[in-house]
Amino acid sequence: MEKPLYPSPYMRITQGYMQGTHLDSYAIDEAGIDSGIDFIKAPFTGIIKKIYTQDANEVWLESVEPVEYPDGTIDYMTMMFAHDNDVSNLSVGQKINQGERFYEEGTKGNARGNHVHIECGQGKFTETGWHENTAGYWSINNGKNPTECLWIDDSIKILNDYGYSFRKIEEIPQTEPPIEETTPPQEDIPKEEENSNQEEQASPEEEKPKLIFTCPKTDIYAIELEENQKLYLL
Repeated sequence: MEKPLYPSPYMRITQGYMQGTHLDSYAIDEAGIDSGIDFIKAPFTGIIKKIYTQDANEVWLESVEPVEYPDGTIDYMTMMFAHDNDVSNLSVGQKINQGERFYEEGTKGNARGNHVHIECGQGKFTETGWHENTAGYWSINNGKNPTECLWIDDSIKILNDYGYSFRKIEEIPQTEPPIEETTPPQEDIPKEEENSNQEEQASPEEEKPKLIFTCPKTDIYAIELEENQKLYLL
C-alpha cells in the first residue's frame, strides 16, 4: 500500500491553508527551490480524472487504490493541482505512477510568481471535483489538511514548512541474519578405501615381506625357482 508523498522535492510553502485566497479550504501554495519553474511529482499512483483549462489548468489525480494516510486513515485520495502553464501533455484517464514528474509550477490563472496550488481530498473524485466555498473560492470536495494526507522522507529538502508538521516515513534498518554454524557433512568412505587406510595405519610392529632376490631365468640354484618367481625373506 502506497504512502502519499509530498509532491515537490523542495518544500517551500509560500501560503498556508485557511488564509488569503485559501480561506475556508486546506489549500497550500508550493513554490519549489526558487522563483523559477520546478516540477511536481505524483504523490501516489493515480488516474487523471479531470482537467480544467478555463481557469488555472487545474488537474485532479485520483489514487488507483486506497492509500495510507499519515493520520492512520486507509482510503482513496484525490488531489488537485493548479497554475501549470501548459497541460497539453496530460489527458483524462492517463495513469501516472508514484514519483513520476507530471506537473509544473506556473502562473496560469490568478497567480503571482511561479508556484503550484495543492489541495488534498479524502476519497475518490466526486461530481465536478470541487465546489464554491463560503469565501467564494473553488475548493476540492472532501478537503483534508495536507499534513494529514502527505508524508515526507529524506529525499525532500525542507526550505520552508510554514510551521506545519508532516509525518516522516522512517527507513526500516536492514539487519543481517545471524550466521548459523554448521558441521560439514562427513563423506562416506568406500570400504576398499577404508580398508586401505587401515592397512596404512597398521602397527609398526607388523613387518611386510622383504624382497631379496628375483630369479632372472630358469636355472639350478640352491633353491629351484621358475622365471620371474620372487623370493622373500620373512
